[in-house]
Amino acid sequence: MRILGLDPGEKRIGVAVTDPLGITAQGIEIISFTSLEDALDKIESLCLSYGVEKIVVGNPLRMSGEKGAAAEKAEKFAAELSNRVDLPVIMIDERLTSGSAEKALLEGGVRRRKRREVKDKLAAVLILRQYLALRESGSLHEEND
Repeated sequence: MRILGLDPGEKRIGVAVTDPLGITAQGIEIISFTSLEDALDKIESLCLSYGVEKIVVGNPLRMSGEKGAAAEKAEKFAAELSNRVDLPVIMIDERLTSGSAEKALLEGGVRRRKRREVKDKLAAVLILRQYLALRESGSLHEEND
């Protein structure tokens, strides 16, 4: 079962996908978009080409666990996506994933310009890995499973 992981942002969406068995996650691309419709078209196309059966969207909650403006935007995005594709769309807490992605790239000696290009994709991988780990541990409770 392939699962798509998304790290939605204002102008870019990091995209990752699992292997066909749903065990590992790898970044596949960054979607730069000018409209929500453009982004949804591209995601729908990726879902079809990869045979995706589920989508995980990062929810950037505040450190306190409360919703801020970014979390509300992510939830709106997930709702629009859910209306567009006939697949389960699950939100997962993504606090610290962008920071972790940035830190990993810095530690790897990746230059600033390249970091900007891959940070969102790496964040999507981290979101998807977090989902897979929670699912594996049995601590994930989904309505759709």
